[in-house]
Amino acid sequence: MDISSGDKRPSPEALLREAETGSRGRLKIFLGAAPGVGKTYEMLLTAQAKRREGMDVVVGIVETHGRAETEALLADLEMIPRRSIVYKGRVLTEMDLDAILARRPCLVLVDELAHTNAPESRHPKRYLDVEELLAAGIDVYTTVNIQHIESLNDVVARITHTRVRETVPDSVVDNADAIEVIDLTPDDLLARLREGKVYIGDRATRAIENYFSPGNLTALRELALRRTAQRVDAQMVDYMRSHAIEGPWAAGERLLVVIDGAGGAALVRRARRFTEYLRAPWTALHVETSRDLRADEMERAAVAEAMQLATRLGGVAVTLPGEDAAATILDYAHAHNVTHILVAQRGRSSWFDFFRGSMTQKLIENAGGINIHIATADSATRRAERIALSAPRPTWDWGAYMASLGFVAAAGLFAFLLRETLGISSVALVFLVGVLASAIRYGLFPSLFAAFAGVLAYNFFFLPPLYTFTIADPENVVALFAFAIVAVIASNLAARLRAQAIAARARARVTEELYLFSRKLAGAASLDDLIWASVYEIALLLKVNVVLLLPREGRLQLMGGYPPEDRLDEADFAAAQWSFEKNHPAGRGADTLPGAKRLFIPMRTGRGAVGVIGIDSDRDGPLLRPEESRLLDSLSDQTALAIERVHLVADIEKARLAEETDRLRQALLTSISHDLRTPLASIIGSATSLAAHGDEIDRPVRISLLRTIQEEGERLNRFIGNLLDMTRLESGSLKPNTDLIDVSDLVGAALQRAQKILNGHKVEIAIEPGLPMLSVDMVLMEQVLFNLLDNAAKYSPAGTKVTITARRSGGLVTITVADEGEGIPPADAEQIFDKFYRVHRGDRQRAGTGLGLAICRGFVEAMHGTITAANRTDGSGAIFTLKLPVPPMPEIEALA
Repeated sequence: MDISSGDKRPSPEALLREAETGSRGRLKIFLGAAPGVGKTYEMLLTAQAKRREGMDVVVGIVETHGRAETEALLADLEMIPRRSIVYKGRVLTEMDLDAILARRPCLVLVDELAHTNAPESRHPKRYLDVEELLAAGIDVYTTVNIQHIESLNDVVARITHTRVRETVPDSVVDNADAIEVIDLTPDDLLARLREGKVYIGDRATRAIENYFSPGNLTALRELALRRTAQRVDAQMVDYMRSHAIEGPWAAGERLLVVIDGAGGAALVRRARRFTEYLRAPWTALHVETSRDLRADEMERAAVAEAMQLATRLGGVAVTLPGEDAAATILDYAHAHNVTHILVAQRGRSSWFDFFRGSMTQKLIENAGGINIHIATADSATRRAERIALSAPRPTWDWGAYMASLGFVAAAGLFAFLLRETLGISSVALVFLVGVLASAIRYGLFPSLFAAFAGVLAYNFFFLPPLYTFTIADPENVVALFAFAIVAVIASNLAARLRAQAIAARARARVTEELYLFSRKLAGAASLDDLIWASVYEIALLLKVNVVLLLPREGRLQLMGGYPPEDRLDEADFAAAQWSFEKNHPAGRGADTLPGAKRLFIPMRTGRGAVGVIGIDSDRDGPLLRPEESRLLDSLSDQTALAIERVHLVADIEKARLAEETDRLRQALLTSISHDLRTPLASIIGSATSLAAHGDEIDRPVRISLLRTIQEEGERLNRFIGNLLDMTRLESGSLKPNTDLIDVSDLVGAALQRAQKILNGHKVEIAIEPGLPMLSVDMVLMEQVLFNLLDNAAKYSPAGTKVTITARRSGGLVTITVADEGEGIPPADAEQIFDKFYRVHRGDRQRAGTGLGLAICRGFVEAMHGTITAANRTDGSGAIFTLKLPVPPMPEIEALA
């Protein structure tokens, strides 16, 4: 079924790009084919027109180079003062980025986009300053020449024989909202040079003779026009896709560029230019083989530089482990639907490529439907390869070669002792064992040395004529050559297996370290334990100094470090804060604030950055190798998830407490609004009647009103007392004043206080004779029994019986209060001791605050007792059981 013609929807990617540009400033680039064509002049002319239209325009930085006509166009334009930086005794001036951000104009002019900022600036490159201005919603006009575009750097160098060191990533040009080509014919530009309008004096003469030749200028004009046409075409495609306009779209092209050793940077630039024509996403892939284990720092640095360049140019950098590079590349290509693979033509192949086949040959033979592009190396790349190949290698391990010779000698001695029983072929197998032992223990080159020594020993000691290197029998010649070939192949295979085993052990070690790291993070009970475990493990695994910063009240704070005495200066704090806010690396080796001592990497989760990890080391060169960077990313991600887990637990606990507080607040408000207002209404009503009609009311009625006031006042006093008691319990300020109390006195005092409440109820008391005295607080225990009696009176009908019993059970005295009401609903049995909780019985809700039983439990537990509630088994009703410990005799004697 053909679905291409039926899907008329706009492209989601194009719509997303349009949405993302909504809040950003707009970037216009005045692109020149060569210096002196008038980029700055044209930018100022356009800015003056915008100013006359009423737009707020300021000059961030403009270089006039002493040209009067350019300086004249700066009139009437507000100029932001430059920032001065003292570096090595010299005062350098740069654009003041912070002043522009504080001023927030509509449009800012920034000349020379490819400029390198002075050391100690926030960003090493001016185009990064422009990116920050755009992110702040400020429009930018800027200028740049075609030779500064990163992907064209090699092409321009071949045309002009001059390599430009200051470059701008292609992504900056690709993301520009408008590009205006500033162009002059070669004759006009040369005339300006001769008139001194570009350079003056001898410099102009040298420029005409070298860089500004008519052929060079024509080629540069073509590059500028082609690059601009590619950008215009891309904008047209985005417009058509976002508006669902049909067109001949590219059918899912994808490019994979293989990075392998020196010359990778040039290959990446070529891949970037290639993708401009394909309009395709691209990936830079490096396969880590056993060869990488033997590579020196120069080769590692070249690969790392190429991978970083691929990221800067808009590609995706991927590193995969694998012994067979071609198979790994093709597996990745098939898995990611790659249609084109770009590889470099190697200037020199290793000797065993003759036997195994080169990587390029394997790619061509097994590519299937994937197009293989082989890029020939230019002279500069070949020089880089020769330098890399001729670079000083690590000194040889002569002990490995001596040990390999020992393996061969041992095998020869064993074969010599058994020469009478072994045949010629068996002797060769004995020597082969020594070669294999060398390969397994020491690797390829010592095993090849062992193979060579074994061939010589086999010939000298075992092939007639003995003790000479002469071979008389032609069959022995064949046997010797066969042994030599087998020994070399076996040593190569064994060495490869050894390298694979070493690589596998290294990967297993990293996996185990990550697993143990995750276990430690999972076992961390607090945030402090988590931070300490994280910084210690990262420092241990990567051999670097580590600091970890987390946000507190809007700013980052140093929460932990290893070594623990590590401290941060202002420059480090500024880099860390920028990394956290922008969610991008900053500091040493990064594009932003590279002058900082440390490299700061944001710890990201799905909710954004949760903190920053900073690392530094005393060793020279890059802080981390590519594999170490990947390990740090994994450690950082695990740490970020663990920190977020701790924060989520804290958030859940806060939410639970907030919910509980809100529930208690609602219950308290309900209690105050209903249960406290009811007695107040009775008091106010009775008092009002007495005040208004006191002389007219009969004495019995007046006494009844006064009793109502008294009873409701006492009821109100009990409610407020319960609230105060609960406050004391919650604050922890309740300290029982214990004394020896007789149980009968305690029950009698509670009954006397509850006399009015129990009117209409029968009270039955059953106290076991001879009960020991209890060490309790008389006031608190009386309140407990009073609350239980009040609860029994509320929830049992008038005329029913309330029973109080007391008996001894071992080392405890058990006191029960039972009623003959409806009992406790099963669903409420576990909650009746909660604060503000009351049993609901339809429309028969009893008055009260819901604090009486909660206070009972708090008071009883404060005196080391327990209280439980249940339904009676001998009839209807509830029974509350108090169990209080009997004090030991020394305590009784002391209190007595």
